[in-house]
Amino acid sequence: MRHISTGSPFEAQIGYSRAVVADGWVFVAGTTGYDYATMTLPETVEDQCRNTLATIAAALDEAGSSLDHVVRVTYILPDKMDWPKCWHLTSQAFAVAKPAATMMVADLQEDAMKIEIEVTARVP
Repeated sequence: MRHISTGSPFEAQIGYSRAVVADGWVFVAGTTGYDYATMTLPETVEDQCRNTLATIAAALDEAGSSLDHVVRVTYILPDKMDWPKCWHLTSQAFAVAKPAATMMVADLQEDAMKIEIEVTARVP
């Protein structure tokens, strides 16, 4: 088993890895829209979604996988009205993989967070 970190302070404070690689699978933790280099969170759900997908893509790349190998994705948003604003980004990100997907409405860790995405992928 291999653990992947973004260096986010949340990973150390809460006790989790951005991704875990095990037996040909990559399990990516729920990821929000922070830019982890600057620890800033954009205001719009679209920008948060864009950052989230970039963070996930980087973790998958480090694991030897990619967005094209995602088999399952879960989207969590506090406001269901924000979800359609992300479709153009998610449809581009998962155009090849077309993973099984679920969208849920729930509160997130911070009020400013507008989307959280969790994925499971195969290592090709």
